[in-house]
Amino acid sequence: MDVAEILQFADQLILNKTGKRLDDLQKTVITGVYDGKTYETIADECHRSESRVRSVGRKLWQILSESLGEDVNKHNFCWTIERVINNSQFYNFGNNQINYCHNDNNESSKNTKQGIKNQLYYDLTIAPKINRFCDRISEIDTLFNWILNQTTNLISILGLSGIGKTTLVKRFIDLHQQKFEVIIWRSLKFPKSLNLLINDLLNTRQQEPKATINDKLKQLFDILTNKKCLIILDDVQNIFTPHQFAGKYQPEYQDYQTLFKMITETQHQSHLILISQEQCPEMESLDEELYPIKSLELSGLENIDILKNTGLKDEDTWLNLMILYTGHPLFLKTITISIKKIFNGKVSEFLAENELVITQEMQSLFSKIFNNISPIEQQIILALSKCNQPVSREYLKITLELSSTNFINGLESLQKRYLIHKIIEDNILFDLSPIFREYVRNFCQN
Repeated sequence: MDVAEILQFADQLILNKTGKRLDDLQKTVITGVYDGKTYETIADECHRSESRVRSVGRKLWQILSESLGEDVNKHNFCWTIERVINNSQFYNFGNNQINYCHNDNNESSKNTKQGIKNQLYYDLTIAPKINRFCDRISEIDTLFNWILNQTTNLISILGLSGIGKTTLVKRFIDLHQQKFEVIIWRSLKFPKSLNLLINDLLNTRQQEPKATINDKLKQLFDILTNKKCLIILDDVQNIFTPHQFAGKYQPEYQDYQTLFKMITETQHQSHLILISQEQCPEMESLDEELYPIKSLELSGLENIDILKNTGLKDEDTWLNLMILYTGHPLFLKTITISIKKIFNGKVSEFLAENELVITQEMQSLFSKIFNNISPIEQQIILALSKCNQPVSREYLKITLELSSTNFINGLESLQKRYLIHKIIEDNILFDLSPIFREYVRNFCQN
């Protein structure tokens, strides 16, 4: 969707609400916001005061909020308009003109909207608010294909903390919300038993949970069969046992395994997305054609647009900064703050330090990860951290006093946590990311 469509749709909304079309300054503000510009930049480019541009923006967002019946602001404007335009229940296109289907005086329209309202249920109370979304277009397309074309029932979004898993899923929902009758987002950051989770899901659909877990599961799957539902469980890694190999359930959460298996083995029309820092055992399938299971592993971003409007200078050096921090959104965010505070935003001066700086936020994240993995995995990580280049399995094994069973299980577990990379050349090699290696060398050596 381009800015011309955004402007056309906004113009129709403003016209319906005020009887006036967008003026030149309003169009300039919308175009600038679409391009990710600050009010200050927009004001400089159109030779108006920043206060004037801000005032125009505030009035625009207020009118659009009243027209759409939801909060619209500078940060969510583009995504909100795109989502609403894509929602054919309320808007449609014909002959390149927008037909705004809203008529409070039309009884039929009222009844239709009331019917839609009764049919749809979206509980996104704890889903994140996205202020910015860069890149990941191919990943959005992949999710669309898996869920809406291939009807994949169980999907995992996997990767390191801060890589953008949760943001990706929320962006997918913003774009395709209207394609589901029920959407429920839940977090397992502070996990609850499966029994309590199902009670919660049933209560959202105004169903009284029955006595036994088996009966509750039947109630849940009746809903998944009769309605096209999308259920998201975030922070799934918290139901696994710390200090053990990846994917080992804590005893009190073992029942989740039953739910995940039933999602793939029972006939229904709904979908469950698991967002996790480590892979569930149920996500591994020898034959993807037989089981409706898919995993999407996220890596770093490659688009320097993520650094726009952050206050950084020397744009010609941004790609080097992206490469240095592997395009990891959280790492880039925290190092950007440091560059602004210490180097006044001058990336070239920061890079001249010629050192991979590990910020306190990165240290905190890596410390939690390292202390959470098994002792065998820690041994493998420490051995890899001493190597400046990828090494073979054979070389790594002779540096460690581990049995073949522990060594192989440890390597597999570290891959499931996305802490080591497997490189396939003439020989299979293993390596750490440069940032994690630097952290281990500086903070984890005996």
